[in-house]
Amino acid sequence: MRYWQPKYETMKKEELTQLQLKRLKKTAAAVYQNVPFYREKFNKLDVGPDNISSVDDICELPMTFKTDMRDNYPFGLFAVPNNEIVRIHASSGTSGKPTVVGYTHNDIENWSELMARNLTMVGLDNNDVFQNAVNYGLFTGGLGFHYGVERIGAMTIPSGTGNTCRQLEMMMDFGVTAVHCTPSYALYLAETANEMGIVDKLSLKVGCFGAEPWSSNTRKQLEKSLDIKAYDSYGLSELMGPGIAFECEQQDGLHIWGDHFFVEVLDQNGEQVSEGEKGELVITSLTKEALPVIRYRTGDITRLLESECSCGRTTPRISRLLGRVDDMLIVRGINVFPSQIEDVIVRIPEITEHFQVILDRNVKMLDEITVKVELEENAFTGELKDLASVRRHVENELKSVLNIRTNVELVERGTIPRTEGKSKKVIDRRNAL
Repeated sequence: MRYWQPKYETMKKEELTQLQLKRLKKTAAAVYQNVPFYREKFNKLDVGPDNISSVDDICELPMTFKTDMRDNYPFGLFAVPNNEIVRIHASSGTSGKPTVVGYTHNDIENWSELMARNLTMVGLDNNDVFQNAVNYGLFTGGLGFHYGVERIGAMTIPSGTGNTCRQLEMMMDFGVTAVHCTPSYALYLAETANEMGIVDKLSLKVGCFGAEPWSSNTRKQLEKSLDIKAYDSYGLSELMGPGIAFECEQQDGLHIWGDHFFVEVLDQNGEQVSEGEKGELVITSLTKEALPVIRYRTGDITRLLESECSCGRTTPRISRLLGRVDDMLIVRGINVFPSQIEDVIVRIPEITEHFQVILDRNVKMLDEITVKVELEENAFTGELKDLASVRRHVENELKSVLNIRTNVELVERGTIPRTEGKSKKVIDRRNAL
């Protein structure tokens, strides 16, 4: 097993706890002294950096929300002067003011090191050719991966997004062995490569996917269609970007780098859940200089996996994301996650993995949920011989999982829009009626 930083990746739990305590106290002192927002929050709770005597005391510290980032736009949460900031990244700001993140030179160095750990963990090294098929610029995914790939010495292809045929041509011509993009775009790449008859001409062995939820069944589909091993990448621009957590070659949960981040998984009451129980992921940065963040409510739902991974690393682990608190759909009082729908869709051979969820209200003002799915070209060669039987089968499968009646609309293959970025899987029209 190859390690990039064995000192930290295989650190004993007691040693990690002591390191986390030291760094937590330093981070708390930095935000208390230099960020008025946090100083006010600490004072309201009657706590301060000197009150932290163990990592368990983190539960006494204030929470941070995305709205806090927007309310302090652009630089209100920075803990260092602007002349120490060497780079800025920001969210798209599609639902309000963007969240702006600053980085010092040390922040960039740490970020690159963490990405190098992640890439080494999935078997990549300086013999690989890595195609980074995501947006560069203010989006953290592009440069975040780019610096990590260069750190391990691999050949880096900053292909960006768009022009799918050209992306595939580069994969063939340059002998690309690893690719990074969203899972929805990877499915489109696989679909296009299959249509062009070039899958066997690709040298891919590893795919790194993130920026949107994706299921285990999507993993199987990607691994089968592209002949790769597909790994989950987790990150948040508010905390740093990609690199916070990553799967190892065992594909058994994501390792979170505990020497840089303190992790909590909390229930609706803000209490730590037991191992294996699902809750909201809350993260505290321990080494960020420009924008330290205390107890950030990510909105992501996961499970905490505390047992040591068979890869030998002793870092904290979380399960793959189970959905988002704010992505949860409530339909006639039933909680529905798009990931649940995806798990059903990808198991049915008569339809493709592409889908959209459309929410409406009927004339009686009751919620209606419709799942639009694409028919495979050979949809009627198996047990299901016509449109009606395929529709009934999909509706029954969805109802068995969601516990709610779901309308299914069958459309031709290629009808649902493909995108290089995050796919828009949910269209909620209920408030427009």
